[in-house]
Amino acid sequence: MSPSVRNIIAWILQVLIALAFINAGFQKLSHIPQTVKMFMGLGLPGWTAYVVGAGELLGGLGLLWPRTVRLAAAGLIIIMLGAIVMHASKIPGGIGGGAFAIALLVGLLIVEALRWPTRRLA
Repeated sequence: MSPSVRNIIAWILQVLIALAFINAGFQKLSHIPQTVKMFMGLGLPGWTAYVVGAGELLGGLGLLWPRTVRLAAAGLIIIMLGAIVMHASKIPGGIGGGAFAIALLVGLLIVEALRWPTRRLA
């Protein structure tokens, strides 16, 4: 795949995924009392609601800044792995309810792969 095609695909994925995370983080933080209550209902400490909300918002913004794409994607991958575990073990509806989290995880892994430095042959 040519570098320009990789770049176009990566940017499309980055923007779409970034919008999803910016929205999710903003929703969590703008409704923080309900978010804390929900997290505590899942057996998590209340402060994790702040960490996850801020992580999603900042990670989404980081996907839009070329210097931070890989770091932002790595952080969001960790958040999505946690979300998938919660869907599989504690959230009603099971893993099927976490299909969007799985799709975001796959998209983030693809972004990481596309943004991984490649060796150029001379």
